[in-house]
Amino acid sequence: MSIIKVIIPAYNEADSIAHVIQDIPDLVNEIIVVSNNSSDDTEKNAKQAGATVLTETNKGYGYACLKGMDYISKQEEKPDIIVFLDGDYSDYPEQLTELIAPILEDNIDFVVGSRVKRLRESGSMTVPQEFGNWLATSLMRVFFKSTFTDLGPFRAIKYDKLLNLNMIDKTYGWTVEMQLKVLKQNLSYCEIPVKYRNRIGVSKVSGTIKGAIFAGIKILYWIFKYSFKK
Repeated sequence: MSIIKVIIPAYNEADSIAHVIQDIPDLVNEIIVVSNNSSDDTEKNAKQAGATVLTETNKGYGYACLKGMDYISKQEEKPDIIVFLDGDYSDYPEQLTELIAPILEDNIDFVVGSRVKRLRESGSMTVPQEFGNWLATSLMRVFFKSTFTDLGPFRAIKYDKLLNLNMIDKTYGWTVEMQLKVLKQNLSYCEIPVKYRNRIGVSKVSGTIKGAIFAGIKILYWIFKYSFKK
């Protein structure tokens, strides 16, 4: 049996985090919620729902993901697969079994849950999100002949491949950095269509003008950095 661990970055997701944890399939060995300086009951609610809870005081999505990876690196028994999932209940955690299937059945290295329009709840993705996804994946297609259609946060990757990516982004560029490094290292990858609903609470990135702008800048930074890197 493969060892599967889930990392959930969470900033003030007290109202949603228990729902996310409860919907994750039982085949997962450990659910790790990284509270990114939350000031509400995110940590308490996550613990009560059965998750391992870590605290990362440096603000940033990448900081939280790296904290979860650091925790796993110190464990004696290493996982086979890491799944990343948001804590706002916009994804459908029960689809995790579909997400990891290409890894288990076809030996694919990396899988992204693509939030296809036909499966999205109305209003679940903002205009800046849709434009950012279109721009980033279009540029990846031009520069790297990529087939990615989304920068979706719901994703699964073999643990050893994740380590070899040497992830460094601390904030908004985490997802695009991962996909660009997968392309540069010629890892096998695919997308599976996933459902997507309106999140509980307000997004800290797409829900603010500042967040949308900084996310866009970071996405473009990573794409152009790797486009011209030998």
